[in-house]
Amino acid sequence: MNRLASFPWTFIETELQSNKSSEFTSELLKQTCLHPLCEAFPPSVRFRRLFLSELIKRQEAAGCDPLDELYDALAEVVGVEETPDCYKSYFLPNGDAISLLESIALISEGTTGLVTWEAALYLAEWTLENQQVFTGRSVLELGSGVGLTGITICRSCNPLRFVFSDCHSAVLEKLRENVRLNRLGEETSPAIRVDELDWTTVTEEQIRGIRADTVIAADVVYDPDVAGSLVKLLLKILDCSSAEAQPEIYICSTVRNPETYGNFKLQLEAAGLNHEVMTGPVGAVFPYNRLAPLELIKVFR
Repeated sequence: MNRLASFPWTFIETELQSNKSSEFTSELLKQTCLHPLCEAFPPSVRFRRLFLSELIKRQEAAGCDPLDELYDALAEVVGVEETPDCYKSYFLPNGDAISLLESIALISEGTTGLVTWEAALYLAEWTLENQQVFTGRSVLELGSGVGLTGITICRSCNPLRFVFSDCHSAVLEKLRENVRLNRLGEETSPAIRVDELDWTTVTEEQIRGIRADTVIAADVVYDPDVAGSLVKLLLKILDCSSAEAQPEIYICSTVRNPETYGNFKLQLEAAGLNHEVMTGPVGAVFPYNRLAPLELIKVFR
């Protein structure tokens, strides 16, 4: 999604037209490129360059007084070489911010796990509306990626324990860095772990050691082989739990390929697992493409 297009430009233009002084633009800069969060965790050079160029264009078209700070901010990013990674910050409803180091490329180092995808953002919004699923519980996240959903839960839902997991070394490295950036596990609840978890080789002993009450995953059903491994893992997780204390399992997906996603559901059925589509509105907290074909299901026996 073009995040620049989601910026409220119509409102900005109205304000610029009604107030020709540079005060509004100065305040806007303080809330964006010159905000302490942006300075500590800067977005990509390209994004900042495009944003500032667009703001200058609209300010000049409105006939506003020029603002040196605006041109100085653009000068700082013109000609600067783009780095492979950048920070993205996401604001929670309580005003807190989650800042993540993500890859600029959608596919990097042989994996798609170094960026935040729509399903993770949707699942994070769903968790904010359904905090009782996580409060006081041990939570296992499969395929955590860069950590947006899990960090949202840790910051907002008061779980007892949270286990982030992934299998790709580069993803795990970035995930651990993002957990550290957001100061999780620093003498506060919940207890935090970041585990390497290969779905094809994980043992029952490992699963029992996690003692998950709730299991979540986002954007992990994108390949038939991966989907098959996921079904076997979910079955193993349920087998390792008593009939009286089966964990709640939620899988959120962007349905890019209906055939692959449909096959995943058929594999669930063949394994003796049921699923229920979770419906109902969620609050719009994060910016992403809300027209994307997203589905959240609960998996159970």
